Amino acid sequence: MKRKQMSIIAAMVIAACNTPVFAADAWPVRPVRLVLSFGAPGGAPDMIARLTAPKLTELWGRQVVVDPRSGAGGVLGTEIGAKAQPDGHTIVMVSPAHAINPALRKLPYDSVKDFEPVTKLAEVPNILAIYPPVGAKNVQELAALAKAKPGAYSFGSAGIGSSQHLAGELFRKVAGVNLLHVPYKGGGAVVLDLIAGRVHLTFGSATALPHIRAGRLRALAVTTLKRSPAMTDIPTLHESGYPNFEAAAWYGMMAPARTPATIVNKLHKDFSAVLQMPDVRDHLLTDTVNAAPSASPRAFADFLAAETAKWGALVRETGAKAE
Repeated sequence: MKRKQMSIIAAMVIAACNTPVFAADAWPVRPVRLVLSFGAPGGAPDMIARLTAPKLTELWGRQVVVDPRSGAGGVLGTEIGAKAQPDGHTIVMVSPAHAINPALRKLPYDSVKDFEPVTKLAEVPNILAIYPPVGAKNVQELAALAKAKPGAYSFGSAGIGSSQHLAGELFRKVAGVNLLHVPYKGGGAVVLDLIAGRVHLTFGSATALPHIRAGRLRALAVTTLKRSPAMTDIPTLHESGYPNFEAAAWYGMMAPARTPATIVNKLHKDFSAVLQMPDVRDHLLTDTVNAAPSASPRAFADFLAAETAKWGALVRETGAKAE
């Protein structure tokens, strides 16, 4: 057999190995693995997955298995998604870290080329909360205190590259203040140290809300452009003198690159439908999670591109480094 013929046959074999062995319109033909790349048990990503998985299991007639694989700023779980077979049976939930990590770390995957965006799932406002003895009653007072004592105040975050970290970096920039960043391995530990006064403030998640309501912490603002429906009494940073300040946490669904468009579109359609079910939407809102499915996979891809550009520029400007 001639070398050229052998090369053609080899290429055909490789292509066959990389092609799903079922018709895309028959998907799914086995359980679907939903990898969580970020977040601790009980947190927003876990809650979103646990609420949607049973609904999708019923819709698809195949079990949706939630597989938590957080670590390394979301890289571990995201890598699983990047290297999975592109047949729709492994999908990965990502966070803002997906848009931030390319500027922070050398990644074992390409955050754009190795994925098919499916949909944004939800948005969660970060809450600017302080240790009450700091004394500030609003954001402007906090900024004045920080300016008077550069480097004397610290902010805790859920880790390098988290939305909380970048919200703090953005505030340092727009408010012109020098704050010490203290990264933790999760938002829960930040809240405990904030209550104890070991750090002075955080741009934290809803885990801080019960402590705010109990008076152990003081909320000054949220990081979304509009007030949260679950926290209408807390103003936004936009309202507090920092126009267009936006640094919300969000979660989205991705599939491996080359997943057939018919499967990507069905994933988008079905996740969107489940997220808009009243019981799912209302349950999420009790924990300040706003269901926010994208209009289309293309819309989510555009959103990711804008987030990557925004946070990449901030990382380069502030010199933030990964652990």
